Amino acid sequence: MKRWAGFTLIEVLVALSIVAIALVAGAQATAALTNNAQRQADVLLGHMCAENELARLRLARQLPGVGDNESTCEQAGRVYQLRVTVSPTPNPSFRRIDAQVFDGSTPILRLSTIRGRY
Repeated sequence: MKRWAGFTLIEVLVALSIVAIALVAGAQATAALTNNAQRQADVLLGHMCAENELARLRLARQLPGVGDNESTCEQAGRVYQLRVTVSPTPNPSFRRIDAQVFDGSTPILRLSTIRGRY
């Protein structure tokens, strides 16, 4: 009786399924890394927008009025929406300022500070 050398169909299918599972896991890991890198870039650019707005208010040398203000900020070719909320504090010489940055309707980050009259 003659013996045939090689793999059976079952062995080939098992090997292909193992390779397919490994490739899917690698693709998911790559997608997660890409999303994380994009999120980090958005946070960095949004932080720059918020810091610039808080510095602008600090350089105005006057206590900002209570209320909300919305504007846009462009960083690295991307446009972000910036919402600045000025709130009163128990001490009338201070105001709380919240700068929140959005990418469309998705919030990216919020920076808060206290600004004094002097």
